[in-house]
Formats: sequence, structure tokens, C-alpha cells
Amino acid sequence: MKILDAIWDGTLDTLKLIPFLFITYLVMEWVEHRTSDHTKTAIRKAGRLGPLVGGILGVIPQCGFSAAAASLYAGKVITAGTLIAVFLSTSDEMLPILLSERAGIGFIAKVLIVKALYGVIAGFLVDFLFRKLNERRIGVGIHGICTQEHCHCEKGIVRSALKHTVSITFFILLISIALNILLSIVGTENLSNLVLNRPVIGEVLAGLIGLIPNCAASIALTQLYLEGVMSAGAMVSGLMVGAGVGLLVLFRTNRHTRQNIQLTILLYILGVAGGLIVQGLRIF
Repeated sequence: MKILDAIWDGTLDTLKLIPFLFITYLVMEWVEHRTSDHTKTAIRKAGRLGPLVGGILGVIPQCGFSAAAASLYAGKVITAGTLIAVFLSTSDEMLPILLSERAGIGFIAKVLIVKALYGVIAGFLVDFLFRKLNERRIGVGIHGICTQEHCHCEKGIVRSALKHTVSITFFILLISIALNILLSIVGTENLSNLVLNRPVIGEVLAGLIGLIPNCAASIALTQLYLEGVMSAGAMVSGLMVGAGVGLLVLFRTNRHTRQNIQLTILLYILGVAGGLIVQGLRIF
């Protein structure tokens, strides 16, 4: 009976979110449709200020922006620091989940500001450390750039919002049911005390979850935090590492596999470090 109750509760909770998700995605698609080209042009022309522009614009809910940044990096248009800044600041599905769950606006704003600020600082640090590499890379060519990965905006904002809503609702349903079953068997307090709320270990494991190149990862991380199973630092670690399909596009478009692996490891280290800082300073 516990399992059946968990399935029923998870289904009801998910159905209640659908109107909020659709409205959120409709607004996000409108923003994307109106600002996408301007955003990508701005990041191309940013030059040495790339991490600043990328970190700030990465927060804006845009369709496939991390994928676009990965393609621009593969095309030698932006620096490694700019790419890292975008990856760290982008929120993937975190924003619509928090909005649909009616989390406080102050809390949401604080999360976005922290991700953007940390992304900018980390991006400039990466560019400083790898400045010689950037000097050799940038401006050599921009062949094979494709910035339409994971984006359906050209089909109309209503249709695209519906598609995103259906897709994300399915993920939320699966994760909610799985979480409810887990919580009913183990117990919220027992689960939170196991790993994800433990100092350092929680951030390290959440960062690994964030590496999963799928929106399900950010959904799971956000839901775990909202359920009280995961600490704020662990959530931030996972969300900073989580760049949506950005890493997939990077490995697909950039032929330097070793370089891609190094960037992935760097993203993971920086993301976990960011989560540890957030937890240590008790920012949330």
C-alpha cells in the first residue's frame, strides 16, 4: 500500500504543477524568441569580457544556450573561460521547477545571482590560467557551428511551450514517484542523514549527478532540495555542474577529445567548489 500511495501522491503532485509549468515555459519561450540572436551575438563580440557576458546571459532562460556556447567554443569564437561561465550560470530546468513549486522569489533570485557571479569569477580565472591557449585558438575559424541544438522555438512559442511542458512533466512524474517510494521506505530524515546532507560528500555526489547531460538531472537535484533531502550546497554543486546538453554538444562539435575531458573535469571541480562555498558561508 505504501508504494501505491507513493505513486498516487506523486501523480497528483505532478498534475498540480502542469498549469504553472506551461505558463513558465510560455514566458521563457517568448524571452528566448525575442532575445536569442541578440544574446548569441553579444557573447561572440564580448572578447576578453566574454566570461562577464556569458555568466550574466547564461542565467536568462534560453532554449539550448549552453549548446550554443559549446558550438561557439568548438568554432573557436569564444574562450574556455566564457564557456565555463555559461555552463556554471545556466539553470536548465531549475527555474521552471522552482517557479512551479512556488519557491520564494527572493530565494530564486539569490540562486541565480550566486550562479551568475560565480560563473563570471570562475570564467575570468580560467581565461587567466589558459590565456596562451586562448590566444592560439580564438579567431582561427568558425566552421561547423550549429546553435539550434535542443531548441524548438522556430515552431512557435505555444507549441514549443507545450512540448517542453509534456516532456518535463513526464520527468517530474517519474522522479516524484521514485522519490515518494524511496521516502516512504527509507524515511525523509534517514535519507537526508545518509549522504546528500553530509558535508563535502553531498556536494561531491551532487556534482556527479549534475554531469548527467539531461534535464532530468536538474529536476532531480531541485526536487531533492525542495523535499529537504539535499543540502543547499549540494544542490548548488549539482546545478553548477549541470549544463544541460552543453557537454554533449561540446563532445560532438569539438574534435579535441582530451580538451573536452579537461573542460569537463574543470567544470566538475569548479561546481563542487562553488557548492562548498555556498554551504560554508550559509548563503541559503
